[in-house]
Amino acid sequence: MRMLINQLLSTKGREVYTVTPDDSLASVAALLYTRKVGAFVVTDRAGAVVGIVSERDIVRAIATTGGQSLGQPVSQVMTREVFSAGPGETIDALLGHMTDRRIRHLPVMEGGRLIGIVSIGDLVKAKIAASEHEAQTLKAYISAG
Repeated sequence: MRMLINQLLSTKGREVYTVTPDDSLASVAALLYTRKVGAFVVTDRAGAVVGIVSERDIVRAIATTGGQSLGQPVSQVMTREVFSAGPGETIDALLGHMTDRRIRHLPVMEGGRLIGIVSIGDLVKAKIAASEHEAQTLKAYISAG
């Protein structure tokens, strides 16, 4: 069974937390902690995706320039080249893309509009659930003989 990202979003939810390029790293770090997420999509005033900022980006900034980097705007550290997923893509395809590109979060876009976000953890969890379901189905089929 090939699970599509749209199906995953129906289960997981479509809520996406965003920040602006002008937000400080300190405020974003606090939001990452309170929202219990690993990354935010960065959008401009019109709602267009202009980047993504993760815990890793903030740690890298602190490691290279020290604590004063927390006063910097997100635009200084965010990843500007954002890879995104479409709702019709499969979990298997996205796991491959994320592994190849060494990224952990993908915004989901439809018609140029942000409709969700998935993490590599979301995809692995869905893959495991699908495998368990398939195993249970096969066991039931074999037992029914």
